[in-house]
Amino acid sequence: MTKARDIMTGGAQCIGAEETVLDAARKMKDLGVGALPICGTDNKLKGVLTDRDVVVKVLGAGKDPASCPAGDLAQGEAVTIGADDDAEEILRTMTAHKVRRLPVIDGHDLVGMVALADVARSLPDPKVGDLVQALSTD
Repeated sequence: MTKARDIMTGGAQCIGAEETVLDAARKMKDLGVGALPICGTDNKLKGVLTDRDVVVKVLGAGKDPASCPAGDLAQGEAVTIGADDDAEEILRTMTAHKVRRLPVIDGHDLVGMVALADVARSLPDPKVGDLVQALSTD
């Protein structure tokens, strides 16, 4: 069975919780990604910041991205997947939490990110349809 480490994009980089949303946006641009894990000063994962969060929760809300800490956008406990979890578990986790990207951890270390497209390439067609439907409805 395909494992998260087989389909993830490795080398994920965090944005510090104390860094600004503007810093995060620049880092996303430089890395060519649409999401960054948010890490606290204790190196623990606090959440995931997406490009949509930047637009809707910061710019759309009239906040200044240069003064808004990325950590302010971390909500609740971070949803992650283990590096040795299989594609079915990734599917269940994404569906249950209605997320399109998951940080991949090995022990307590961030080792990569797995996105909906990664999972879609590794699952049979009917399961992909189920995942897309689950993530596309409220």
